[in-house]
Amino acid sequence: MPQYNPPLRDMQFVMHEVLNVVEQLKTLPAHADIDADTINAVLEEGGKFAAEVLAPLNLSGDAEGCSLDKTTHEVSPPKGFKEAYAKYVEGGWPSLGCDPEFGGQGLPLVLNQAFYEMMNSANQAWTMYPGLSHGAYEALHAHGTAEQKATYLPKLTSGEWTGTMCLTEPHCGTDLGLLRSKAEPLADGTYKINGAKIFISAGEHDMVSNIVHLVLARLPDAPEGSKGISLFVVPKFLVNADGTLGKRNGIFCAGLEHKMGIHANSTCQMVLEDAVGTMVGQPNKGLAAMFVMMNAARLGVGNQSLGLTEVAYQNAAAYAKDRIQMRALSGPKSPDKAADSIIVHPDVRKMLLTARAYAEGGRAFSTYVAVTLDRALASQDEDERKEAEDEVALLTPIIKAFITDNAWISTSHCMQVFGGHGFIHEWGMEQFVRDARINMIYEGTNTIQSLDLLGRKILGDNGAKLKKFGKKIAAFVEEEGTNEAMQEFINPLADIGDKVTKLTTEIGMKAFQNPDEVGAAAVDYLRVVGHMTFAYFWARMAKVALEKEASGDKFYTAKLCTARFYFAKLLPETASLIRTARAGLPSLMEMDEALF
Repeated sequence: MPQYNPPLRDMQFVMHEVLNVVEQLKTLPAHADIDADTINAVLEEGGKFAAEVLAPLNLSGDAEGCSLDKTTHEVSPPKGFKEAYAKYVEGGWPSLGCDPEFGGQGLPLVLNQAFYEMMNSANQAWTMYPGLSHGAYEALHAHGTAEQKATYLPKLTSGEWTGTMCLTEPHCGTDLGLLRSKAEPLADGTYKINGAKIFISAGEHDMVSNIVHLVLARLPDAPEGSKGISLFVVPKFLVNADGTLGKRNGIFCAGLEHKMGIHANSTCQMVLEDAVGTMVGQPNKGLAAMFVMMNAARLGVGNQSLGLTEVAYQNAAAYAKDRIQMRALSGPKSPDKAADSIIVHPDVRKMLLTARAYAEGGRAFSTYVAVTLDRALASQDEDERKEAEDEVALLTPIIKAFITDNAWISTSHCMQVFGGHGFIHEWGMEQFVRDARINMIYEGTNTIQSLDLLGRKILGDNGAKLKKFGKKIAAFVEEEGTNEAMQEFINPLADIGDKVTKLTTEIGMKAFQNPDEVGAAAVDYLRVVGHMTFAYFWARMAKVALEKEASGDKFYTAKLCTARFYFAKLLPETASLIRTARAGLPSLMEMDEALF
């Protein structure tokens, strides 16, 4: 059975030594009292919950899966999940980053994100049950009426209820403009909703007394396309005026998806038959309101893959040090044994270091985005808030796509380290691979994220957001330009920054002539920008490690070794990506579709 050890030292390194999150948070009135001791204590206890309560259920939950009673439409998650959720609620974990007005602890989002990384490492499928509640909470907190907030937010904050988002329908995936679910206004101000939704994570289960569904549907007079979508809150059980639960609402699970991965999460086909709901936000403006939840989910999916990368690396590294097979090419390293540990082989080390570099780089990047989002949510300075919002908007598709792509690469490598044992369920590695693969698909496929980054976030504002982020990288390059010890990191960072600028300009000029050029280059382009982002954070981590290496703490030695590996073996991927991005449209579109 796989093991998990919370990476507390690395989390503390990123937060306190690289990003100085306490100093940033103290400038925000909502977090003026935060300190490093509080952050460390919460992380330590959160790590215990993840490792001791959730991790032991991951393998068994995958094997058992969920079960649906087709008569009652009730879904039961695997054994132990409900009890684990009760401990989660008892520990106060759902309220960690929520508004104190609704019973929350008011702690910063960056801390909640770190806690979720650990839970995702331990058990992604379980973590998705409460995970979507945070998105529902954020959407209602931002766009709900006073009555909706009073009804739903305290229960979502406490964890007594969970939430979902019901977007996709059988005939449409990401193109929500095609959805057909209908909402008919009633005399009492509520709406009668009919339709069908698919791929609804945690859509039905028995771990809580009520489930709060956020549902996209069309009003009778709605315009066609995405401009005619409204958002509704549709509870599993109707809520009485006094807060007690009323009758069962007309929304139920008609089937469970039998998926490649995350078997222990109930991915449901949901049917709405005269379900009663209330509108969230303005008529026909539902997509904008739902984007609050969707963006939170995209950051969450990146976090899921970060967690999987970390746990896969931990288990593969432990196996590689223990498993003996063959001899090192340069001669025996353990002459007293029948063979050497496989960690002596260069390619095994390459696979391990790839996963480690992507995990640690992803952690630094994700932490940076989370604390930037804290500023966007809590700053009282309008300019600072707007600047933080723009930066989060730019970086969100990179978080989602680059980190999930890297997790697919990393978990596959880590499974390979195990050889034939990697394909056996009891070792846990093949589950990490299966679970990682879905993260590239949902909450907008990685191609959608790439189009969002290049088309909307960069070309859409003539590169303004990218230039602002690029200035931060350029300032760091200039600051360290005369530091001889940093040249092995600074020079390639400066180089990739220049290449991104040139590539962006070139693609923009092509796209002006033919918008399809964006589609031809977008996926490769996002990966190039993802590497530029990781190179920036790896250079920042290397700077701190160089300054503290003389302390004798081997943590810094390992950090520098991993940084050097990243710049030597992973960043050079950008050369081929830039070339393929520049190759453009012709080779993709010249073949007649009948020949496919």
